[in-house]
Amino acid sequence: MVAQRRTALDGELREMARYFYALKDILRLRILLMLAESGEMTVTELARALHVSQPLVSFHLRPLRVIGLVQVRRSGREVYCSLNMTEIRRRQAEFVETLTRAAT
Repeated sequence: MVAQRRTALDGELREMARYFYALKDILRLRILLMLAESGEMTVTELARALHVSQPLVSFHLRPLRVIGLVQVRRSGREVYCSLNMTEIRRRQAEFVETLTRAAT
């Protein structure tokens, strides 16, 4: 029973580590803030606003997209990005819940 609970907790912790790893870079945090302010932006607009190259923005968007923090839609050749606030809130709540369980 204890081993099963530990295995389940390890899975949760692994997933949280992926979440925090995706947030570890200041440029990724700046991308999230820019999307929060704008609602939706193309990769080109993000690159211009952040004063970095488009490939660099794309590189940093990938981990944010893979874990579901950023949503992407395509329109022709343009790629539009927006925040997935539902997923961000879910992951934050999961983290707080895990800490709360450990404290009790």
